[in-house]
Amino acid sequence: MSESYTSSTIPMGFTPHHDPGAKHSLEPRTPQGSDEDLEGSPIINCMIAGGLGGMVGDTSMHSLDTVKTRQQGLAHNIKYRNMIPAYITMFKEEGFFRGLYGGYSPAILGSLPSTAAFFGTYEYSKRKMINDFGVNETVAYFFAGVFGDLASSVFYVPSEVLKTRLQLQGSYNNPYSGSQYNYRGLADAIKTITRTEGPGVFVYGYKETLFRDLPFSALQFAFYERFRQLAIYYNQADELPISTELFTGAAAGGLAGTLTTPLDVIKTRIQTATPQEGADVSKGSVATLSTIKALRSIYKQEGILGLFSGVGPRFIWTGVQSSIMLLLYQVSLRKLDSYFHNGFA
Repeated sequence: MSESYTSSTIPMGFTPHHDPGAKHSLEPRTPQGSDEDLEGSPIINCMIAGGLGGMVGDTSMHSLDTVKTRQQGLAHNIKYRNMIPAYITMFKEEGFFRGLYGGYSPAILGSLPSTAAFFGTYEYSKRKMINDFGVNETVAYFFAGVFGDLASSVFYVPSEVLKTRLQLQGSYNNPYSGSQYNYRGLADAIKTITRTEGPGVFVYGYKETLFRDLPFSALQFAFYERFRQLAIYYNQADELPISTELFTGAAAGGLAGTLTTPLDVIKTRIQTATPQEGADVSKGSVATLSTIKALRSIYKQEGILGLFSGVGPRFIWTGVQSSIMLLLYQVSLRKLDSYFHNGFA
């Protein structure tokens, strides 16, 4: 593994114009590369590698996301209270594809463009802040993550609505839903939701999703930076073993996911709720729920455990997905850079 893939906190194939060792006492000083190395990988390569890593990570962990969504969307349901029994129950009652992998189609269709947009925006804004404006690296990583999430939210928020609706089919699984219909698939879900609730439903919970994901990305990147600095310090090497790379990514993602679980619960409740019979759906009454009101309501009715419902699956999901995505991103980016460099040399 070349130095340009390990010197950055988030391995983006980019080395800042200045020496990162001057600002991080724990990170060993690394030699400067060539002028080509300093420019980093082409943005398009970052987008392709990011999209691939995101798709594989989301695919591998989708069943766990379904368990988490069931736990959050249906309070006090003993069927889904514990993770392993929830897996068994869903598999027996609904099968693998309709149950555990319900909502997979919109999830994966949203994953590719959203992660591509995230990594492209993240890499571009990070380079601009560090190289052109001399922003502190940690601050640059923090705000680059925010900008990346803002860009990717255009794709993943509508897909999140469809995914969670298909994971929580009607009032059988979700008491907050007044709808009795079940969707035959993705196309039927889009048609039915548009006809019965209006197209505005696809951005329900947009604000709540951003409230969840912006802090998550900021915390994830901050934790990953610190963990990786410590790993490099104790290993006394710029290049870390794959096992260590996986662990640092998993620890950062899992910890950030745990801390932002209450925001994830609120997002799930709002996005999967539908107006009760007789409600004025044209005004999107469900969407008027504020984050603070939802937070107070859940805490009052369910206590602190309600706010952290699904925390176990979320911890595992965010941890494993983060480690898989970041590792595949590094590998894919190296392959792409090598292929295009050799192809056009």
